[in-house]
Amino acid sequence: MAKARTAPRRTAAQTREHLLDVAHDLFYWNGIRAVGVDRIAAEAGVAPTTLYRLFASKDDLIAAYVERAADGYREWFTAATGADGRGARERVLALFDALRAQTAPDRCRGCPYLMALSELPDTASAGHRRAVELKAWVRARMGDLTEELARTAPVPDPALLADQLTLILEGAYASVQALGADGPARAARTFAEAVLPDGAAH
Repeated sequence: MAKARTAPRRTAAQTREHLLDVAHDLFYWNGIRAVGVDRIAAEAGVAPTTLYRLFASKDDLIAAYVERAADGYREWFTAATGADGRGARERVLALFDALRAQTAPDRCRGCPYLMALSELPDTASAGHRRAVELKAWVRARMGDLTEELARTAPVPDPALLADQLTLILEGAYASVQALGADGPARAARTFAEAVLPDGAAH
């Protein structure tokens, strides 16, 4: 009689990633404070003791969730704006094209980093710091793009333009939670196009 097959055991690293996958879905769609560690462990199919071997506390798990999500966001942003022969203006607009797809109703209930900041008001908490770091990184990358644009187009103040573009991006994320992707967020690219110069520098 053939023996029943057993599922291969995950390594500690695989279990950690699996827990983060489950935590991401639960935290993002239900709220960080609304979801307990026991629920994450149950939905991941692991014992709470296993979770606590990999994450010392819920705060540790939250910080890892925010950090991994931020790493993914940096990859998304970099892919959308990569220096692949397009000019800086085209790359900025490509970011807002990608934003439109990213904020589709089945994929987005708002910005996970803004939500994390609202749920983690303690500025000393690791989750709060990771979210702030991501937002600062986005602003800096916008600055890189506008500095590059200023080398070929009339941009009197690249830092101001970067802040305008950052506010448009953040505004789209902030509005989509309440008003949906077909609310003001749908016009984010149009707003970005309006503040970008369209001619070469003379």
